Amino acid sequence: MRNTQTPQTPQTPSQETLQLTILMPCLNEEKTIGACIDEAAAYLSAAGCTGEILISDNGSSDRSASIARNHGACVITCPQKGYGNALRYGLREAKGTFVIFGDCDLSYDFLHLEEMHRLLKDGCDLVIGDRFATPPVATAMPFSHRWGVPLLSFLGRMRYGCHVKDFHCGLRGCRKSSMERLDLKAPGMEFATEIIAKASAAGLKIGQTPIILHPDGREGKPHLRTFRDGFRHLKFMMRPLDKR
Repeated sequence: MRNTQTPQTPQTPSQETLQLTILMPCLNEEKTIGACIDEAAAYLSAAGCTGEILISDNGSSDRSASIARNHGACVITCPQKGYGNALRYGLREAKGTFVIFGDCDLSYDFLHLEEMHRLLKDGCDLVIGDRFATPPVATAMPFSHRWGVPLLSFLGRMRYGCHVKDFHCGLRGCRKSSMERLDLKAPGMEFATEIIAKASAAGLKIGQTPIILHPDGREGKPHLRTFRDGFRHLKFMMRPLDKR
């Protein structure tokens, strides 16, 4: 059972660069964003590192932004819709040397980021979570994703000559300075493929760590559209990296 206690948000010092930014793209997440921020704050406190929790709001029409501020997070508004746009905007604004980012729908556990953080501190430029290394919580992953993600990940490994097992895991960590070298441009869900492709092409060190996937805690339709977004990933892989 997940720990849902509400910790005090750690204080962020005034210096420009912090040790860690925990970044969450957000689009109408009022039911779950508060709990995710509380988990992230608890991790920063337990890790004893200077950090911030940064919400990249992508046009929410609900109370997500005000809830995030009430829970102690910094909220920025990304002017362009799209998952990739929200993350690129957040990466640009992040003050952390390292950035760990993930969806704020309770699918990912922000309370236990130790291994991902350790891999970044040990020299990885990019760390990808692996949802298939541990059995997903019941109903956490739709059947179509259980076969579609491994297939697209296999094609991605063949296309880019890398060893990443889960190309579409939404919980990732990176060294901000390394990402600034990659000229990331993808506006939508294909950003998940682009960041791996360009990191691999640049010879960056990519790590992986098992994570546990939890059920989406929101009500209503998910933002991800299986076939539409799967096709976007496939279309991206069919193009040269210097073209969009």
